[in-house]
Amino acid sequence: MNNEPIHSLAVEGITKRFPGILACDSISLDVGEHEILAIVGENGAGKTTLMNILMGLYQPDEGKILINGREVHFRTPVDAYATGIGMVHQHFMLVPNLTVAENVLLGMREFQKFLWQDMEGVRKRIREISERYNLPVQPDAYIWQLSVGEQQRVELVKTLCLGARFLILDEPTSALTPQETDDLIALLKRMSSDLSIIFISHKLAEVTALSDRIAILRQGKVVYRGTTSGQSVSNLASLMTGHEVVLPCNECTGGSGETILEIRNLKVRSDRGFFALDGLSLSLQKGEILGLAGVSGNGQRELADALAGLRKVESGSILFRKKELANKSPRSIIEAGIGYIPEDRNEEGIVPPFNVRDNLILKDFRSKHFCKGPFFRFDETRQNAEELQKRFDIRCASLNVAAGSLSGGNIQKVILARELARKPEVLIAVYPTRGLDMGAEEFIHERLLELRSQGTAILLISEELDELLNLSDRIAVIFKGKILATMPTRETSKKKLGLLMAGISGEGAA
Repeated sequence: MNNEPIHSLAVEGITKRFPGILACDSISLDVGEHEILAIVGENGAGKTTLMNILMGLYQPDEGKILINGREVHFRTPVDAYATGIGMVHQHFMLVPNLTVAENVLLGMREFQKFLWQDMEGVRKRIREISERYNLPVQPDAYIWQLSVGEQQRVELVKTLCLGARFLILDEPTSALTPQETDDLIALLKRMSSDLSIIFISHKLAEVTALSDRIAILRQGKVVYRGTTSGQSVSNLASLMTGHEVVLPCNECTGGSGETILEIRNLKVRSDRGFFALDGLSLSLQKGEILGLAGVSGNGQRELADALAGLRKVESGSILFRKKELANKSPRSIIEAGIGYIPEDRNEEGIVPPFNVRDNLILKDFRSKHFCKGPFFRFDETRQNAEELQKRFDIRCASLNVAAGSLSGGNIQKVILARELARKPEVLIAVYPTRGLDMGAEEFIHERLLELRSQGTAILLISEELDELLNLSDRIAVIFKGKILATMPTRETSKKKLGLLMAGISGEGAA
């Protein structure tokens, strides 16, 4: 490793082109010693591409990287790590069936010899880093056993074990609970006394709370650079999108009163075998948005899986228009008229190698409109994709590009377009705006309210209390697999919901 300390890191005139897309357009930025620089922008603005260039994953078409004023060339991430630059990616780079120590060992050559690894040396390094930065991890725990927040701590420990002095964090809070987010912000503030940090996030309140300086990208260009102090969230959102962002609110007073979906005493096991849902009961009315609030891990995933036919129901009922759907196949549930926006858009929402056009008909490819015998009607699938692309503002170089190559916000728009085009009677929306910028969030909120006005019943599962309070007619709170309370939105508050999410009911949550 190069032992020369890094005092400054800069990029000058970085340009990167992909077929049909100019991802980075002559970007120049710098970050100094012990400084926190926030980089924000809409989905697809070029943030992750720029960081991948900085880490040696991509090569720039033009421009250069400077460390302490001297130009450097990174052919691989190993080169970047050797100079003291490390990155925690939005999607964790961990091997689930290996332990924490084994994952750290993969990048630490000094502990690897031919047919021998110094595992005790790795554990010692992990403990040193954990104690220094108050990042508790268990070296011998398997990754698959850890929560998302714990996995992120492992990623941080791994990166620091590799000697990072300039730390890049790409959307580090997108899958964290509010408490985990607060803990991470406090941790990064402490770490800045030892490290320099580049913080990429869509959550502008976090950016203003954490960073010293901010750079805003729009369509691959830097449109603002300056100090964070004095900047409001609304002003930053306007700079980021190019227009004023106003998140819509549900101004109505409830559904039709007609119960369309009823869940009775549902019991569903988690992947670890215990009852994640333990007698849960809930009802959903036609033309209402029912928000489901709760700290992650209290049964939300298992409930969504059961409603979509992806997880076995041990006992209880799921009645859609009084017809039993528990343990029906996903195909039966789709055909019944239930839409589903899954939590993991990349793994469950799309088929990443398929093109955008084909992903938009995943649930209807066997219909006579899109298929004649064993053959696709390509004109119809193309026309459908073009109409949905325009209606949902899906930004891509071509409808023939792989859906997995799109930004997170545009992948979410593909899923939303597919589900809403089917005109579902019930829509299960799980964290529909997680990891999205405020512009995409505004767009998705508008579409959900539009769907509600057409009579669709929506179960909105979210950890964002502002989102639930803005959109929901009623809010139910889930705690340890049961519904603790259900109330009209106008009769609740953030404080009351927060207490209920912590399991405090009755007078304590009043």
